[in-house]
Amino acid sequence: MQQLSGFRWQAGLGVAGKDRALVRPLSMFALLAFALLNPFPSGAQGVEEYDQAPVSYSTTHAKDAVTRLQARMASGELKWTGGGKEIVRRLLLELGIPVESQLLVFSKTSFQREAIGPHRPRALYFSDSCYVGWVPGGLIEICAIDPQLGPVFYSFDPNAARPDFVRDGNCMTCHGGMFVRGIPGVFTRSVYTDTTGEPLFRFGSEVVDFRTPFTNRWAGWYVTGRHGKSLHRGNVTAQDKDDRLVVDLKRGANTLHLSKFFSTESYLAEGSDIVALLVFEHQTAVQNSLTRAGMDCRRMLAYQKNLQLELKEPVTGEPAYESVRHVFDGAAQDVVDNLLSRNEAPLPAGLAGDKSFQKAFCERGPRSEDGGSLKDFQLAGRLFKNRCSHLIYSDCFRTLPPELKQLIVVRLSRALSPTAPDPRYAYLPPEERSRIAKILRQTHPEFRQGLWPTTKSAL
Repeated sequence: MQQLSGFRWQAGLGVAGKDRALVRPLSMFALLAFALLNPFPSGAQGVEEYDQAPVSYSTTHAKDAVTRLQARMASGELKWTGGGKEIVRRLLLELGIPVESQLLVFSKTSFQREAIGPHRPRALYFSDSCYVGWVPGGLIEICAIDPQLGPVFYSFDPNAARPDFVRDGNCMTCHGGMFVRGIPGVFTRSVYTDTTGEPLFRFGSEVVDFRTPFTNRWAGWYVTGRHGKSLHRGNVTAQDKDDRLVVDLKRGANTLHLSKFFSTESYLAEGSDIVALLVFEHQTAVQNSLTRAGMDCRRMLAYQKNLQLELKEPVTGEPAYESVRHVFDGAAQDVVDNLLSRNEAPLPAGLAGDKSFQKAFCERGPRSEDGGSLKDFQLAGRLFKNRCSHLIYSDCFRTLPPELKQLIVVRLSRALSPTAPDPRYAYLPPEERSRIAKILRQTHPEFRQGLWPTTKSAL
């Protein structure tokens, strides 16, 4: 698949189709002007593309759940009292994050690494649009999803005299392109650790999403729940003996209680649910896809506008050049692939998690007239009963450039067609396609006018 955010434009070179026809007769002066107008020049002195115009990630004021809390704090409506545990509980309530979503990671892969280990893991909690991390006695970390900027990272010191949210640029060391290409990203890693939680990087590290084989997941994490005979990498530490990895994965299998590993009293819940972990990994993949698509396409529209102004052409809000349409088309395909869980790794037989998380998760989503939801679980072979991501309801999806969103709707329509579905999504059986289409028509404003719209844009 084409790496969309890898597009570079140098002095008007490398453009295709209509763009090339326009550039060819221009003078060298005009070509240099294009280079100056170019929204993503090659080698921009180490500045990430998302920190350049038109995105300007780090300098753009976010409009997310945390900024809304800050406004309430400034007015005196919201005040924080109690210790760290009480403040985390209140924060989750204010952000609409269920305590049942608790995940626990003991690898030292956070900027609070010195406080983390198998005996004091870092807790993570999440909703569809916000993630909170916390180490007992330490800082609270928040990742809130902004509709335009994607994930925005904050730190919050519950021990401060006047706690406040601080937008934290340190998080971008890892979340700003090191592990997720070219965008501010959310991700989870699987990496074996020693008995102190120190990662054994020489034996590999893997960014995990719904495509990752079950057997490769959760090294460095605690995992509660059943999963039959299949083994994952959670709940165990490893050793480096004479350049060999020594680890007994069976010791971590089908774990229901974590009290044998550490005292759970300092945390808001007792487990680190296997189904919550699977949902978390699904969401990070889809969220990154939406962030990337939105940023790439807005960047290309800025490129097109600059070009049209330089050529004294009418400025259009829709993709006019072949190169711009190409990026939009690739972005739409990537989003639909992620929304429909294409290439999802099979889940083992006997998978079962905490019913309290499943209940809390499913309560927070719209349902069709017959009770169907995109949040309904399958857990036999795959995560969801209806494989179209619930993040299709998110503000990030809602605020995508209209032409991009239209292309996504068209691709979804073809994927879910009852008569001639796109063979790319042949893994979706007819009855599942029908359920998804019905749920979208009855619950999603973009699809209520019919799931098979027309478009003047060629795919």
